[in-house]
Amino acid sequence: MKQKVVVILGPTGVGKSKIGVEIANKFNGEIISADSVQIFKDFNIGSAKITEEETKGIKHHLIDFVSPNKEFTVYNFVSNAKLKIKEISSKNKLPIIVGGTALYAKSLIENYNFGETERDLSVRKELEKELLEKGIDYLFKKLKNLNQEMAKSIDKNNSVRLIRAIEIAMAEKEKTKSESEFDFLIFALNKDRQALYEQINRRVDVMIKDGLVDEVKSLVEKYGTQVQPFKAIGYKEVLPYIQNKYSKQEMIDLIKQHSRNYAKRQITFIKNIKETKWIDTADFDNAKSEIETEIEKWLYS
Repeated sequence: MKQKVVVILGPTGVGKSKIGVEIANKFNGEIISADSVQIFKDFNIGSAKITEEETKGIKHHLIDFVSPNKEFTVYNFVSNAKLKIKEISSKNKLPIIVGGTALYAKSLIENYNFGETERDLSVRKELEKELLEKGIDYLFKKLKNLNQEMAKSIDKNNSVRLIRAIEIAMAEKEKTKSESEFDFLIFALNKDRQALYEQINRRVDVMIKDGLVDEVKSLVEKYGTQVQPFKAIGYKEVLPYIQNKYSKQEMIDLIKQHSRNYAKRQITFIKNIKETKWIDTADFDNAKSEIETEIEKWLYS
């Protein structure tokens, strides 16, 4: 019998972390984060990294464990996630994947076989060369030719994610994937678009109040401005502000706008993941109850 794994996806600000903790408490689980920024040490406020208090004692994996000076790829996530799934299940606990980086989740769920092989590294090197020589618009056009739906859901100005998306689109085209060793039950959380956007805006205000600008200043001092997580929403907008390129309000408005745009892209991307059960989180208790019922049927049937 395949090891069962719960997956909880959804756009930024929809309440994935809170639901994940509740489900882990209910079903004796541990959480594996699928977030491409929360993996990095010290990048806390802008990534909305879960606090110790918010975990309610639930063990979280793949959070705050990579130096910002290091590159972290889809391959790295899939490899680490598989190890953590086996580690958690060996303790007779339920592995629960929680996060908004659907690119990570899709690669794990659909078991893509691309890895750090000589061929894959050469492909990435060629894509990086094309980025330098022909520009980001050229690569984005390449992704559109490979997979139009994926192109709609990606931030074309994020070169790291764009290259990763092309790698995955190429893997899909070449059918370099196989049946997974795990049995996934996949949920996607969502809510009314206006309510979601209002929640995102409030979340950004809280980040600013909690000291996001000071966090970025200290991170720049420690790591410089070229590390991978500074390309993420919530960080890339603060850098020009502290360089006096625009006002504080312009910075805040940009973070909110980019976060809302990202949420829309996340939803589009998740719709391409098969057998996903969508859950409306307008009523948290109802959403939690619906997920618990589905998990109970799946675990004990």
